[in-house]
Amino acid sequence: MKDIKFLEIRHLRGPNIWTYRPVIEAVVDIGELEDFPSNILPGFVDRLKDWLPSLIEHRCSYGERGGFLRRLEEGTWPAHILEHVSLELQNLAGMPGGFGKARQTSVRGVYKVVIRAWHEEVTRACLEAGRELVLAAIEDRPFDVATSVEILRDMAESKLLGPSTGCIVDAATAKDRRIPAIRMLATGNLVQLGYGVRSRRIWTAETDRTSAIAETISRDKDLTKTLLESCGVPVPEGRMVSSASDAWEAAEEIGVPVVVKPYDGNHGRGVFTHLMTRDEVEAAYAAACDEGSGVIVERFIYGSEHRLLVVGGKLVAAARGEVASVVGDGRSTINQLIESQLNSDPRRGAAEEFPLDLIDLEHNMVSRHEVARQGFTPDSVPPEGREVLIVRTGNHTCDITPLVHPSVAETASLAARIVGLDIAGVDLVCEDISRPLAEQRGAIVEVNAGPGLLMHIKPANGEARPVGRAIVEHLFPDGADGRIPVVGVTGSYGKTTVCRLVARLLTLSGKHTGLACSAGLYLDRRQAQKGDCATWEAARRILMNRAIEAAVFENGSDAILGDGLAYDRCQVGIVTNIDVERHVGRYYIETPEQVFSVLRTQIDLVLPKGAAVLNAREAMLVEMSALCDGEVIYFALDPELPTVTEHRERGKRAVVARYGQIMLASGLGEVPLARIVDIPLTDGGKDRNQVENVLAAVAAAWALGISPDVMRTGIETFFVE
Repeated sequence: MKDIKFLEIRHLRGPNIWTYRPVIEAVVDIGELEDFPSNILPGFVDRLKDWLPSLIEHRCSYGERGGFLRRLEEGTWPAHILEHVSLELQNLAGMPGGFGKARQTSVRGVYKVVIRAWHEEVTRACLEAGRELVLAAIEDRPFDVATSVEILRDMAESKLLGPSTGCIVDAATAKDRRIPAIRMLATGNLVQLGYGVRSRRIWTAETDRTSAIAETISRDKDLTKTLLESCGVPVPEGRMVSSASDAWEAAEEIGVPVVVKPYDGNHGRGVFTHLMTRDEVEAAYAAACDEGSGVIVERFIYGSEHRLLVVGGKLVAAARGEVASVVGDGRSTINQLIESQLNSDPRRGAAEEFPLDLIDLEHNMVSRHEVARQGFTPDSVPPEGREVLIVRTGNHTCDITPLVHPSVAETASLAARIVGLDIAGVDLVCEDISRPLAEQRGAIVEVNAGPGLLMHIKPANGEARPVGRAIVEHLFPDGADGRIPVVGVTGSYGKTTVCRLVARLLTLSGKHTGLACSAGLYLDRRQAQKGDCATWEAARRILMNRAIEAAVFENGSDAILGDGLAYDRCQVGIVTNIDVERHVGRYYIETPEQVFSVLRTQIDLVLPKGAAVLNAREAMLVEMSALCDGEVIYFALDPELPTVTEHRERGKRAVVARYGQIMLASGLGEVPLARIVDIPLTDGGKDRNQVENVLAAVAAAWALGISPDVMRTGIETFFVE
């Protein structure tokens, strides 16, 4: 029987042997399909191309458009096909691009299939759907691609970050900033940018600098108006009302037309504009009551509605709202016209990723009221050529940032500061945004916390604005990257001791240090958790601790293979040594080359301004040095090793043992640090393995800029408990 079986599926949640990004790694058994490459399966390739025509964009090993289809025609195996099909299903579900690999193991017919995991649950579902699709194509049975993609898309929309949060995270993690990001919950938009004490947090377009008081003020529209008016910001005349009759009295005091809206509403819900009659005002009052806990009546301002985004006191983007209308054809009802003329617009949708909402008169009181004012019902058939206004406000689809008059930008910034918001969506109405508000009786009508960013990211007209980048610059000014010193330690043995010693030196240097190793989880010298904590979860717990100033993590090969690493990059990466036999036999790791690929993961993550600390007596680690983006510091018991000598001749650093002392060697010079016999860990220098561990820890401390006095004190007073 031809089948594809998943033997294991694991989520590698951080950098791993495959890539820097999280992936799903599936161990797949294709059984007898090992004898059936794609070119000998009747009709298979044609069915696959018909179902997924976008596979033509997959370049595969040929590095050109159509490369994967060429592989299909020439003959490739189901595991490789599963990789590409699963990636394409992710792409169709709204997760474009992504890393993929399919590699054979030492067991015949068993492969590792690896695909980029935007979200564990969604990627697993794409992998399962990919398997079903490939098997259906092999067996020549129906497969409903459209329905499958729709299910996956719905899942992605509910699980992935929303567009506002996503654009901020993308800006933070971009190559020119490389600020690490941690999603703090499996769903939702709470994200930590940076590590430990240097981290900041966002929740959609709110930050940990967004005051709770300011947000409360912004929700109270009457209080917001009062504060703005007291500081000279133009606002529409109006007041709170307590009943339908009071609403009409207020309208008469102000003069029609007026606006009726909830005083604590948001997103434009329950806002009725251009009301002229008592019936309209009283009906709007009743509807507005359902959207908030109070109602305001205020002067209607002629002109277009604008949304100005203010970040850190600066205007960074502006969009103009457009009305939405339908035109009668003499045959269709207004509901039908809305579907054919408005909701058919690809920019409209129910998900957050769409810049425009779908219009549903049944559930939109404001639009239903607007239609009724014009003498129609949703089921009315307007005469041919008759324009019917459906939505008067909202629909911010047109970027007008360059048109904003400097005084208008200054007024919007002032409004945000008065309310106290670091990020604010300022709504104002005026006829011409390029003129001062005073010249046209324009006014600010709302100041909103947590404004949506999609209108600025994907405007229908005009230029998209880098609002995510502006928010990142606000949180991390002057190129700050939100990083604390992170030290990662891997190797075959000695890892725990090296971790504890490095953490001790960091603590003595004055940094509040978190340590996750097989001996437990430590905050400075206090053990916060017992047992084996050389785990992804323990490391992530430390990185999310906003008091931590430095972190040290032990990373065994099983942790790298089973979970990936908890951090994206590190300042110092240490590989203590390599004993190949200690690592083979698990996770289909069988050869020295595979062991090398596992342990090199730690060196791949070293920052350009960081350092790799490597054992110079290990040929495999010397080879690994070429992979480091930063500096390489060797450590060695034998100071005359050719590797050390050549390294120092190039002006590089090493830590060696000579004349019974730990020596800091830089270029051709050497400075003694401490006598080995004075270091308790080494048993008077008799334990050569422990001497190597001390050399590695000292090299890491040197890379971190810890002073020789602190290093000396630390290693001479360190005892294994």
